[in-house]
Amino acid sequence: MPQKKIISKNIQKIIIDNPVTPGGKVVWINIANARKTEIEYLRKKFNFNLSHLQASSSKATAQRTAMEYTNEYLFLILHFPVFDNGNIISGEIEFFVGEDYIITLHNNNVNALNKFFNLCKKDGNSTLSYEFESSAILLYEILDKLMIDCNEILDRNSINITNLEQMIFEQKSRKAVSQILATRRNIINTRKIMLNHKNIIKKLSKFESGNIPEHKIRKYYSSLLENSKRFWENLEIQKEMVEILNNTNESLLNNRLNDIMKTLTIFSVIVFPLTLLAAIFGMNTMEGMPFVNNPNGFWIIMAMMMFGCTGMLIIFAKKKWL
Repeated sequence: MPQKKIISKNIQKIIIDNPVTPGGKVVWINIANARKTEIEYLRKKFNFNLSHLQASSSKATAQRTAMEYTNEYLFLILHFPVFDNGNIISGEIEFFVGEDYIITLHNNNVNALNKFFNLCKKDGNSTLSYEFESSAILLYEILDKLMIDCNEILDRNSINITNLEQMIFEQKSRKAVSQILATRRNIINTRKIMLNHKNIIKKLSKFESGNIPEHKIRKYYSSLLENSKRFWENLEIQKEMVEILNNTNESLLNNRLNDIMKTLTIFSVIVFPLTLLAAIFGMNTMEGMPFVNNPNGFWIIMAMMMFGCTGMLIIFAKKKWL
């Protein structure tokens, strides 16, 4: 069984040691919210590159993935999408991978990593890393669990897209606008976060481990690469679907706006004869103004107005503008 040991509040450690393969073991140190104390511990114990340690501080946030081999270890920065109040944000993880150890540093917002660490503490015998006692295999398992957790984002996007379809075709276009913008933003953020994962995994497939045949490592990382490709393809499909829904919603909004403008235009044109006659008979020219002195003048003018309105309606009907 893996031996477990808590070093400090923010530093936890497990030792994966399979008694069937004497002499071999893998140490996994998991550090959440690394600050000066944790960084100093790593510097003294492992003598890591200072620039790598600085990048691993909880106060430092990398904007891109990074991968660098040294003579003693592999340094890796990866980002994974995580939910935060309905929005997708970047969860950053730094990896230090040596021959017989892995060190992960994060801001404690990547739940899948913590879940897998707790699984290794409770039931590490069921993991591949327990069988092979290899840091390369443990890294594969961590990345695999993180990729599987990303599928939840695809599921949420699919649910949001289905809800958007219903809203749009139920004539709730105005309400759908904010939902479309939120879904598009989440998909765009996920794309930015996962953009370089395929290239990193391709490079990791060439990872060497002294006690594991190269073809086995390639096999596992090839599987991880396929999962990454499928995730990206599904994300592309969802991006296209949201764009189509956005275009459809804009068309419906434009059609509704056109109908409103058409109604207002028809109303203003129909009222035009009334306004014209009212303006004419409202002029202060008493002499020579017809119907002014006629006892039925008001009704004659009203009849003229009604005739003008009716005429305009007939013209609109014949033109099929109504």
